[in-house]
Amino acid sequence: MNVMRAALSYTTARLVLFLVALVLLYFAGARGLLLAALALLVSGIVSFVLLSRQRDAMSGVLTSRLRGMRNRTSELKARLDEGTRAEDDD
Repeated sequence: MNVMRAALSYTTARLVLFLVALVLLYFAGARGLLLAALALLVSGIVSFVLLSRQRDAMSGVLTSRLRGMRNRTSELKARLDEGTRAEDDD
C-alpha cells in the first residue's frame, strides 16, 4: 500500500468519525466549544477502537518506507566514505 493512500484513508476515516460525533452531539444538545471538545474526545476514543487496523497498516507502510530510506542513506554514506579513502590514498 502506498504511504499517501494509507495516510489519506486513515485521515479520512478520522474526519468522518469526528463529523458523525459532531452531528450526534449537536442533536444531543451540546453547543459551542463544548460541542467541539466532546466531539474531539468521542471521535478519538472511537477511532482508537475502530480504526486500529488502518492505523497499524499506515504505521507498517511508514516504517517500511523509513527503513528503506535508512538503507539508502547507509549505502550512500558507505560510498562517500569509500571515495574519501580513495582520495586519501592518492
